[in-house]
Amino acid sequence: MSDTIQVARHGDWVEITLHRPEKLNSFNEDMHLALRAALDGAAQARAILLTGAGRGFCAGQDLGDRDPARMKGTPDLSQTLTRFYNPLIRQIRALPCPVICAVNGVAAGAGANVALACDIVLAAQSARFIQSFGKIGLVPDAGGTWSLPHLVGMARAKALALTAEPLPAETAADWGLIWKALPDDQLMPEARALADRLAKGPTHGLGQIKAALHAAPGNTMDEQLDLEAATQKLCGAHPDYAEGVAAFLAKRAPVFGAKP
Repeated sequence: MSDTIQVARHGDWVEITLHRPEKLNSFNEDMHLALRAALDGAAQARAILLTGAGRGFCAGQDLGDRDPARMKGTPDLSQTLTRFYNPLIRQIRALPCPVICAVNGVAAGAGANVALACDIVLAAQSARFIQSFGKIGLVPDAGGTWSLPHLVGMARAKALALTAEPLPAETAADWGLIWKALPDDQLMPEARALADRLAKGPTHGLGQIKAALHAAPGNTMDEQLDLEAATQKLCGAHPDYAEGVAAFLAKRAPVFGAKP
């Protein structure tokens, strides 16, 4: 695997680190392909933790690779999205296990929106989220125009995108953009503990929770009620439900992981 991505396995869960620290982990094509391969390799894990090496999580696209002055003809940036970012965002959201993101520093541009595509986002108190696209005449991509209004509402989404002002991690947590802002030295211990705890949980049910919540914005209440009933049927037939109930009634810790 490319050295732009590091993978560490911790039993049932996997830690994936963006590893171009000299470039604030900005994406080039090599890192895109390596990250997608790492996620493919972790598809059977019971939880995934995504973070960045060095002093930042990810500064978005490496603009040196997309500099119009160095390109022949007019750049077609849609190709960057259709070939790289869009498949990555869809891959993260489709993973059947929980995906935790630990934002250890700046998360800018597409880097911010890759983080927001994950299921649970923790950030160091020193971290900043920046929708930097407006500074260079672009629109938020990597799902940003969808994630921002859904997470923080249209007024805040427009202000973040149009001004490109850095959003401190604690404000991001207060607004509901992320789950928690933590003291810097507590970020990785808590993120790893969370990954370990979720990996010990009922992964099938957790995956169904993700799928149901992802479907909700496009459904009416009636459609979502029907989806819940169909999903609950699947969950009830899975061995994890039987184990969860048995453990609850016996007042013991459950042991999940049986195959249906």
